[in-house]
Amino acid sequence: MSLRILFAWCLAGLALAGLALPAHARPVTVSAAASLGPALREMSPLFEQQHPGAALRLNMGASGALLAQAAQGAPVDVLLTADPQTMDLAQARRLVQASQRRTLCTNALVVIVPASARNLPANLADLARPGYTRVAIGLPASVPAGRYARGALESAGLWPTLEPKMVGAHHVRQALDYVARAEVEAGFVYATDAATMPDRVRVAFVVPTKEPILYAVAPIVGAPNPTGAARFIEFLFTPAAQAVLARHGFGRP
Repeated sequence: MSLRILFAWCLAGLALAGLALPAHARPVTVSAAASLGPALREMSPLFEQQHPGAALRLNMGASGALLAQAAQGAPVDVLLTADPQTMDLAQARRLVQASQRRTLCTNALVVIVPASARNLPANLADLARPGYTRVAIGLPASVPAGRYARGALESAGLWPTLEPKMVGAHHVRQALDYVARAEVEAGFVYATDAATMPDRVRVAFVVPTKEPILYAVAPIVGAPNPTGAARFIEFLFTPAAQAVLARHGFGRP
């Protein structure tokens, strides 16, 4: 038998073996808001311990970008967004079902400054002062944290004044990094993100938002691993998973 034929038989055997795998042995691909990264990475081994043979595959990013990936056919099992609005869009595009979406946790928006900053702004109006020339913000079109920040600035009548100072970030963790490296004088991030770098950034104040910051989760319609998706979503609401979220600063809805 030639090497080419032997290789073909090996590939066929692997394919058949893959088809024979039980559903729980396939990875569960979770597309989740970047701000949930540290908590989900801590949860992963807990989920895998509770479900022998299961494996999580985390895809972190801005909620809007994750929605676009799912809409383009990315093999995603679970979508976890940092706002209900992005999940509303997913529902409108029939990527998720209304009956299967749930609110997972809450967060707060804060303004942070580099740890080396001598002065802290006391409120949004202070960001209009000359000492603040560059302010990091998640791109409002795709990053919920940026959308919440813009909404707060518009409510305060400050968006036209502060928009020229804004430095766009593709996700909230990037905004955090800009501030941590002192590349900007201030930035809008979630309280949970600020808590991951207490030695590099300082929280100046909590930003009042028009709506509560709610994280939503749902399985993707036609997911490659629907059984795994359902198991992971149920796991998120167990005491063990909720304890991890609380430890990272997320609140209950």
